[in-house]
Amino acid sequence: MSNSLIVGKPLIVLNQEQVSRVEELASVLTKSQIADYMGICANTFRAIEDRQPEVARAFNTGKAQAIANVATNLIAQAEAGNVTAAMFYLRTQAGWTDQTAVKFSPIGHRIEIIRAIKP
Repeated sequence: MSNSLIVGKPLIVLNQEQVSRVEELASVLTKSQIADYMGICANTFRAIEDRQPEVARAFNTGKAQAIANVATNLIAQAEAGNVTAAMFYLRTQAGWTDQTAVKFSPIGHRIEIIRAIKP
């Protein structure tokens, strides 16, 4: 006899509507937060991504679209004269830093230490 008992909970499979929702939520939530939103644990969500590659693609696509939208807006603000946006962009994308070199030259300066003496 080959009666095999299935033990544990049945596998969760996301339908197309849920996959689309993952893509929408990826722009503002982490995978763990999306799992909470869907009422499952983060490990279950990762297992679903492994079984359903379209879920992983939806998450990655949603995240990439959000990053592209924000980056486009950042560049537009920098080009319009927003100095803070320009500085942020250059620091994160062009390797610029806010460090300034401070040169100290003791030549020509005199340091005098005076101690008070009690009478």
